[in-house]
Amino acid sequence: MTLRLAQPHRYPVLFAALFALAACTQQQEAAAPSAETAAAPSSEAAPANAAPTPTQEAAPETVITPAAVATAPTGPAPVAGTDYVEIPGGTPYAPGTGKIEVVEVFGYTCPHCAEFEPLVNSWRAKQTADVNFVPVAAPFGGYWVPYAKAFYTAESMGLVGRTHDAMFRAVHLERSLPVNGVKPVDFAEFYAKFGANKQQFESTYASFAIDAKLKRAEAFLTRSGVESTPNIVVDGKYRVIGKNFEDMLRITDHLVAQERAARTGGAAPAAEGSAPATGPAAAAAQ
Repeated sequence: MTLRLAQPHRYPVLFAALFALAACTQQQEAAAPSAETAAAPSSEAAPANAAPTPTQEAAPETVITPAAVATAPTGPAPVAGTDYVEIPGGTPYAPGTGKIEVVEVFGYTCPHCAEFEPLVNSWRAKQTADVNFVPVAAPFGGYWVPYAKAFYTAESMGLVGRTHDAMFRAVHLERSLPVNGVKPVDFAEFYAKFGANKQQFESTYASFAIDAKLKRAEAFLTRSGVESTPNIVVDGKYRVIGKNFEDMLRITDHLVAQERAARTGGAAPAAEGSAPATGPAAAAAQ
């Protein structure tokens, strides 16, 4: 599968530059990010090979309680082709939940994903119970694949809630896990700090079930046109573009509201001072 950034002529030069700064692609797989590039946003970088802190090892399962009331979207209504792309025949990654699916496509080795994650966590905390947030690790090839396999292994063992943020820290801040050359035993030792059985982790990591999860993710990325990370896909129908991380989440809010309105037969709430929505998503909400 060949993955690349969208062709520059589709967007203004400034927009393309902003997008390139906020995305990781398979093309970056040929050379691992440098220590400077890979560092997560921080005023001070931790020393290389820093040992995990006791607080990290004792981190509890992350439990997110749905918000009681949906937060109204802000800013102008999204425009098809500019703020999002309609996915022809698109389907959710995990259909059958009856909820509005929001997929975050990410990679643990992507420094921009590490920067995006705190914003996503804050956004998730504001979502109501009718939104199903699904993280999907992109197996773009090269050093993306081992980390994607580690995520799906941890997911199958019920470890993601305790380890997701810690994995970003281990790769980008503590540098206790290498981007290139990481081995299954390295992951097993990392997840063992959070309660995993090392042998069980390595066995699951090498299983056909995890390979099937990789293929499922690849198929979703292909049909959704996802070629970079971080990326957001709403209900399998819309791939968010956005000028920056905050703009991506703003557009996501609008698309979620439009999907909610389409399901309930109402109108999507209009943000103060916003222009009328255009495109298929707006039509679906009417």
